[in-house]
Amino acid sequence: MDTSAHAGAGGRVRPRVGHIQFLNCVPLYWGLARTGALLDVELTKDTPEKLSAQLVEGALDIGPITLMEYLKHADELVALPDIAVGCDGPVMSCVIVSQLPLDRLDGERVALGSTSRTSVRLAELLLSERYGVSPDYYRCPPDLSLMMQEAPAAVLIGDAALRANLHDAPRLGLQVHDLGLMWKEWTGLPFVFAVWAARRDYLAAHPDAVHEVHRAFLASRDLSLEEVEKVAEQSARWESFDQDVLRRYFTTLDFSLGAEQLNGIAEFARRVGFPPAARVELLAPAR
Repeated sequence: MDTSAHAGAGGRVRPRVGHIQFLNCVPLYWGLARTGALLDVELTKDTPEKLSAQLVEGALDIGPITLMEYLKHADELVALPDIAVGCDGPVMSCVIVSQLPLDRLDGERVALGSTSRTSVRLAELLLSERYGVSPDYYRCPPDLSLMMQEAPAAVLIGDAALRANLHDAPRLGLQVHDLGLMWKEWTGLPFVFAVWAARRDYLAAHPDAVHEVHRAFLASRDLSLEEVEKVAEQSARWESFDQDVLRRYFTTLDFSLGAEQLNGIAEFARRVGFPPAARVELLAPAR
């Protein structure tokens, strides 16, 4: 791996770290600036899909990766403990918006407004296994009004889903089905959409850097949740959601990765057909 492009003074190398450019990751990012850790990494902001690809390809050393992509590439990656993007019940920003009851979508078109394989696969799994329907899926831009002209239902994630859930769907009289809540009701388990992982080759070469980044993200998350009112207030200045909505959103999300979350991951992996060997291996504690 060529690290010369991000070497600093004294030969130290800044780890190349990914950050999801959605509201759901603001609490993981906000504290990095407060603690000064932001200066210790070379940060790349992008969508979950692009960051996942960059981590797998080796263009990033550490970063978020969607659960489906982690499970596909588990032999190349090690997950950072106690940090993820997930939910234990509603998630608010991964939804199916529908003009029809879900059990009437068999053979109907369903628009997929995202390339996030985890959210899309979860929606497909729920519709197939829980509601017994096989829709005709197709991909399109995440524009709810356009989607509803072309299909009776749509899957949305991220900020577009949050807008549809809180603003557009109620105004248009559409049903909103929260994927996190549907999974919880079906299995009784939390759901994890993305984990943070380090490449195994980078971990072998720079174990201290991986542990430093891990500690920095945990400290950022904890500080952000302690000061969630301030995080929500500052975010609301630049977003189409008010402070109360953002505070509720940030505290609805589950940023942990422990035993229950690992059980949820194992159940999802089993249900979508991954072999038992495809599991999340956690980074061992620093010596």
